[in-house]
Amino acid sequence: MSLRRFILKRVLLVFPILLGVSIVTFSLVKLTPGNPVQVAIGLNPDMGPQEIARLKQRYGLTQPAWKQYLNWLGDIVLHGDFGSTYGARERAVSDIIANRLPETVVLGLFGWVFALAIAIPTGIYAAVRKDELGDHVSRFVALAGISLPNFWLGLMLILVFALVLNLFPVSAPRKPLWHPATLWYLLLPGITIGTASASNLMRIMRSSMAEEMNKEYVTAARAKGLPERTVVLKHVLRNSLISVTTVAAFLTAAIVSGSVVVEQVFGWPGLGRELIAAVRNRQVDLILGITLFTGVAIILANLLADILYAVLDPRIRYD
Repeated sequence: MSLRRFILKRVLLVFPILLGVSIVTFSLVKLTPGNPVQVAIGLNPDMGPQEIARLKQRYGLTQPAWKQYLNWLGDIVLHGDFGSTYGARERAVSDIIANRLPETVVLGLFGWVFALAIAIPTGIYAAVRKDELGDHVSRFVALAGISLPNFWLGLMLILVFALVLNLFPVSAPRKPLWHPATLWYLLLPGITIGTASASNLMRIMRSSMAEEMNKEYVTAARAKGLPERTVVLKHVLRNSLISVTTVAAFLTAAIVSGSVVVEQVFGWPGLGRELIAAVRNRQVDLILGITLFTGVAIILANLLADILYAVLDPRIRYD
């Protein structure tokens, strides 16, 4: 199977998955207690039956659930309309996502850069120095990184580096996103959100490298007189990255879900913080929009991993 046909096949498989994600997302939100009308009644207990009926009609709550889902999905697919918030000041959900998305993307990139910058070199070192002191230390650090809750790690980083050492501001500076002060502030949230992923990737990298180094092609490369550095970095590393690429896509979900907590801890105005506010205020359309958008991002990340997997190992195309 050619690479083009492999990619086309994977892309076509994405559509039923997206449909399933939309159904699950809509069902879970609708099954949770509360709706816009109940929130409005809570704010105004003297609301009359006619006003309640008008609100139910406005928000489509008089229709069966399956019809509400089809209307919601149709508005998204045909018009790109994710709905709007309700209250004194209505806002389009798509505008909120567009405004908050850059902050979440940059935070996620900081987490990924930190994870990859730590995991790959450390994994290579641990595999080359297998069962030595450096290997044992790296495995202990990786286990600690996986075990630490990100909210606790974030609070400790703020305490030490912002309050005690005064190296970072406590709250996000009111500067443009790409301003040096903002990027400097994002180092702590990036480390917080990327620590667990770095630990997982490092363990996968070490195991994969150690397994590859025991194979016959490595013995043959050494027998030809190739330097150990060339054997490790040119031959072993390429094959080891296949497993790392696959796991890295799955860890995208961990980074995205972790951003909800990390943004709240650091007061970073991204989608995660907006989602918590939407849940607190029972903004159904906003909850649906952010959750669906996040699910789509994770699916696309896994699609990209499948493509990279096929590029790194052409045998995958024929499975």
